[in-house]
Amino acid sequence: MARPPSTVPLLRPAADAAARLVAGEHHDPHAILGLHGGEHGSVVRAFHPEATGVELLAGGAAIPMEPLGGGLWGVAATLAPGDPYRLRFRFADGNDWERDDPYRFMPTLGELDLHLIAEGSHERLWEVLGAHPRQHGGVAGVAFAVWAPNARTVRVVGDFDRWDGRLFPMRSLGASGVWELFVPGIGPGELYKYEVLGADGRLRVKADPLAFAQQVRPETASRVWDIGSDGGWDAGWTDADWMARRAAADPYRTPMAIYEVHLGSWMRNADGSWLGYRQAGEQLAEHCRRFGFTHVELLPVAEHPFDGSWGYQVTGYYAPTARFGSPDDFRAMVDTLHGAGIGVILDWVPAHFPNDEFALRQFDGTALYEHGDPQRGQHPDWGTLIFDYGRPEVRNFLVANALFWLDRFHVDGLRVDAVASMLYLDYSRKAGQWTPNEFGGNENLQAIAFLREMNEKVYRLHPGAITVAEESTAFPGVSRPTYLGGLGFGFKWDMGWMHDTLAYFHEDPVHRRYHHNRLTFRGLYLQTEHFVLPLSHDEVVHGKGSLLNKMPGDEWQRFANLRCLLANMYAQPGKKLLFMGTELAPWTEWNHDTALDFGLADEPMRAGLGRFLSDLGALYHGTPALWAADPDPETFSWIDASDVEASVFSWIRRAGDEVAVVVQNLTPVPRSGYRLGLPAAGSWREALNSDSEHYGGSNLGNLGNLVAEERAWHGQPASVELMLPPLATLVLLPA
Repeated sequence: MARPPSTVPLLRPAADAAARLVAGEHHDPHAILGLHGGEHGSVVRAFHPEATGVELLAGGAAIPMEPLGGGLWGVAATLAPGDPYRLRFRFADGNDWERDDPYRFMPTLGELDLHLIAEGSHERLWEVLGAHPRQHGGVAGVAFAVWAPNARTVRVVGDFDRWDGRLFPMRSLGASGVWELFVPGIGPGELYKYEVLGADGRLRVKADPLAFAQQVRPETASRVWDIGSDGGWDAGWTDADWMARRAAADPYRTPMAIYEVHLGSWMRNADGSWLGYRQAGEQLAEHCRRFGFTHVELLPVAEHPFDGSWGYQVTGYYAPTARFGSPDDFRAMVDTLHGAGIGVILDWVPAHFPNDEFALRQFDGTALYEHGDPQRGQHPDWGTLIFDYGRPEVRNFLVANALFWLDRFHVDGLRVDAVASMLYLDYSRKAGQWTPNEFGGNENLQAIAFLREMNEKVYRLHPGAITVAEESTAFPGVSRPTYLGGLGFGFKWDMGWMHDTLAYFHEDPVHRRYHHNRLTFRGLYLQTEHFVLPLSHDEVVHGKGSLLNKMPGDEWQRFANLRCLLANMYAQPGKKLLFMGTELAPWTEWNHDTALDFGLADEPMRAGLGRFLSDLGALYHGTPALWAADPDPETFSWIDASDVEASVFSWIRRAGDEVAVVVQNLTPVPRSGYRLGLPAAGSWREALNSDSEHYGGSNLGNLGNLVAEERAWHGQPASVELMLPPLATLVLLPA
């Protein structure tokens, strides 16, 4: 290629533009760098403040570029737009750096993408923001894009430019607030961050809000990862049958028993190191199948810097934590669980985020992701920041994040943390610390709108997926569809059942007759929502003690009470959730820094509890009366809710022609000849007796079979005399 004659003045950009570029404050470096045509011909400009010489490599020729001052270089060239060329930078130490020119490429985002981002409606936001390995203009590289509307400049830094922010400034794509740059010659695995010169004049080094992978804490760099269809990501799945079955199932009329897991402390390697995602998937699949769990619910696995937050203070919303492996490893874990017939639910945290400097806080020098009003943008309990749900781009960031986990990682549901804190402007605030909404109320209308939009899109775009609200107030319609005025969640945690039931079981049996209503009150509201009954991690931390430790009496009575507590959960309408370790009945509460002590499972009483939970899970799965009509009023009716003095409770579960009867004697007093009303005369069988010696009980019972006579009792047409074992639960089924 011939070099046309030129003079330095013809190569120079406007002085003020050049000065801003050299100072690192130009919003559009592509307007100066790269190939530019004009009436006097084409010029190529490059920038490197440390270079002692630069050559343009094109058409087989190496053409020296002329210094323009401040690290700018230029040369006249007979190149047309789109023609390939490379640059070679030479340095005083004798080294050189040859690369394709990032500033010769067109933007990687289209006008429609930018419009949807500005509108807050881009349902696949992760496909355009973040770092994407791709072919662009016939060249392999990584397309970087980040939203920072108030930044003066944004520069991408990483190993590929020796973390020198001067070298790869990004261009602003106008009013969208998006900054973009395609860097050729790099690919998956690269570490990177963004240098953001904020509106306040301060330079911040930020992790990518849409990074798909990050370093293991305490390091905080983002990592390029390929999760796109073009990279073979979609071909890596083997769960097509699972996804088809999930889409066809009715989650309200199928069994659901959830095993809540903190991956860092469930099981560890012999040396105390974490299990990887792949190992955990294999072990969890076997464990869940043993106990009849249908789903694993993972405490947040999105990237977080502090182990002690258990994942609830997220800094990388689009990145599975690197503690346990790569995004590919996490995908493999989900795929393994699906192959074993186990669904995966993630705890998701859109309520707040930590104020770590490297993450979302003051991202572009302004309150961007967080609400600018401290009364709405700062959480008084947790020292965290609250999202600005009224800002379209922030709402889009969160809604797309929910869809991202369902789409890219095939997860089956999201349990949304701390919903109550989102719904109320005065949550944990005293008078004078909050401002009413436009109608004078305490509801956070923007957060409510966000939750409705998120739920609508999840259920529209991902058949069979579910959302679950951890919501602790009486806010109406949490699990009612949005078209009926509800929030649109599929399910809501029944915190009332959890608090009342644990409080009841904590009482010494001699006092339980004074607290009888704690177990009967739920019958008044159980049809108001679609409920999940949780015995979660929150109940076994912060000095609350383990479930076994909450139970009264000697060791035998504690285990008997614990078996009754679990039976009460499984026999009530609603889905079930148990925190990991319940099957081991430890004396001590959960410690996130150590693994569960699986050696406890061999101790006689604990082995009996394990057998009981396994049989309880099998009974639940095999008894449609316990789940097939959960949404229907006829699913539950009391036989006798008034036997206060004996502390005996009895009820019927129905689903069409299927029926089950549950009786709980919650004192240590055996009761022989106890007459119980039944819905039909004839043969019944004792399908479960928690007092069986197989489970560690005293082995009292009814020898497995019963015959009910046509003698009305308890408002039922038939009845039978039972032996009620001490501190025991019986489940009776028609023989």
